[in-house]
Amino acid sequence: MTDSACRPPLADLVLPCLDEAEALPWVLARVPAGWRAVVVDNGSTDGSAEIARALGATVVYEARRGFGAACHAGLLAARAEFVAFCDCDASMDPGLLAPMAARVAAGEADLLLGRRRPQGRGVWPAHARAGNLTLARMLRSRTGLRLHDLGPMRVARREALLGLDLTDRRSGYPLQMVVRAADAGWKVAETDVPYLPRSGKSKVTGTWRGTWHAVRDMRRVLAEPPGTRPSPAEEVSA
Repeated sequence: MTDSACRPPLADLVLPCLDEAEALPWVLARVPAGWRAVVVDNGSTDGSAEIARALGATVVYEARRGFGAACHAGLLAARAEFVAFCDCDASMDPGLLAPMAARVAAGEADLLLGRRRPQGRGVWPAHARAGNLTLARMLRSRTGLRLHDLGPMRVARREALLGLDLTDRRSGYPLQMVVRAADAGWKVAETDVPYLPRSGKSKVTGTWRGTWHAVRDMRRVLAEPPGTRPSPAEEVSA
């Protein structure tokens, strides 16, 4: 085995995946150089896992359905200092995560989120955007963070994320990450990212029903009482 094969990747990119065979080639072609793509198959029936493996990704299987379950399985499988998350539906370019990770490494933020900026009409359905805005306002009230989006694109240090002890395994996972990071005193920031027309139909916010379920899961997270969490520096050094 070569030295390069033994070295950890510059970052691990977690890509939760449920029937994204059409989008995977586009997504994986844009993974930053030196990064490892961790595709978490959450019960696909369209050959997504086989396609991802053939394109060089590490494939992890998570039998329990749920966005949070897939994301957390990817976090547990990560081994790099930095872990990034991105949807696997070609709605966001994974290549944008490299400069985001650089900002975290430089100490500008402990958790950096991608604020979605729709590219064209109909990219972000009105019901999904309304639900996101409502949750962002509730998040500000709960944490004081002036964020505008709770989107899935984000990056942070792996050990610090593990120290948050995330428990949600459904749609509330991304919000719980932000809430617990805020409670721990992290620097949480956001940066604009283009939001493109996704490939296929959304499993979460493509319908009013899906959006309602996501908002319900996230409201439950916001109802959690603040807890005492170690700071990112303490978690990394522990």
